[in-house]
Amino acid sequence: MPDTTERQDLIASVRSFASRHLAEGALARAHDPNYPWDIARLLAGQGLLGLTISAEDGGQGAGLGDAVAVIQEIAQHCPKSADVFQAGNFGAIRTFAEFGTDPQKKKYLPDLLAGRALLSLAMSEPEAGSAATELTTTATEDGGDVVLNGTKIWGTHSVDATLFLVYVRFGPGTRGIGSVLVERGTPGFTLGTPSAFMSGETWAPLYFEDCRVPRENILLGPGGFKKQMSGFNVERIGNASRALALGRLAFDIARKHLGTRTQFGRTLSEFQGLQWKFAEVAVALDAADALLERAVRGAAAGLPSAYETSVAKYAANDAGFRAANEAMQAMGALGYSTDTLVEYCVRRTRGWMIAGGSTEMLKNRIAEEIFGRRFSQRAA
Repeated sequence: MPDTTERQDLIASVRSFASRHLAEGALARAHDPNYPWDIARLLAGQGLLGLTISAEDGGQGAGLGDAVAVIQEIAQHCPKSADVFQAGNFGAIRTFAEFGTDPQKKKYLPDLLAGRALLSLAMSEPEAGSAATELTTTATEDGGDVVLNGTKIWGTHSVDATLFLVYVRFGPGTRGIGSVLVERGTPGFTLGTPSAFMSGETWAPLYFEDCRVPRENILLGPGGFKKQMSGFNVERIGNASRALALGRLAFDIARKHLGTRTQFGRTLSEFQGLQWKFAEVAVALDAADALLERAVRGAAAGLPSAYETSVAKYAANDAGFRAANEAMQAMGALGYSTDTLVEYCVRRTRGWMIAGGSTEMLKNRIAEEIFGRRFSQRAA
């Protein structure tokens, strides 16, 4: 991101805070599946939850570029803490802050920004993953209530969340899709047995059986799908930022290792095969960073564009995983061991190639921009 004096000061402040409070215990935190509520409260105390949310709503009113710079700085010290920052700035909370009503925001944002509550997105279903418009969870208005029925899966932080932003179907077709806010513990809403991703993160299936919520909990009614997805592009920017940051973290750990590790009478950095690998990775990381900067710059007046976000996320996912994977290979058994963060970076960056829109779906979206037309993936 292009630096301004204010941003340089912000990054310096975050770097100092992260080195003092986040770096110690980063490895243990990475392997702990539980949500780090203590880190959430620490970030909240620094004004880093809700950094991009308007001051009127209790945030700091900073720009998306500031948030990208901060999340990358945090990730360099503690990857798990960057996930907390993501939840407080780039995830479902950004869609909520963008489109929520004043009463909704007054009710939920204070606890979310204080690190006392956590919002999880409930979008994917057993038969509607990448095909999000085929979701079947229904929302039926009944007097002053909305009655939900359906199942959600794969939700980030779903095991620990206190509030859920649930994508639902009010009626047929894409125009029938909207979203509802559902509190944990609402009658008719239950969580299934938790499962784990390869990264160690846990998730739980969400079951809605005649679950009643007040009508005022509707975030976006019928016709809200496009607005929801425009907000989701911010989540993808956070995904791309962390992929790059963890790729660089693994790259830097391996670079230092190669400069000191001796084999066959010379350091590993003196072998041309490894030199070329790291040169290629450096170019890929820098190129992806430039594309991420373009997407953020294009969002200066609002939410990022779908095309520029797709390009940035695709490039960052590819470069981040490549950097982490090559770092692990270069470090051999040490890189593969859980004694360093490198293998964790491999697992995390690999997951982001699926989460938030798979790289294949992103290529479909990019191709539509190239050819100026939509290519439906549905059977005729």
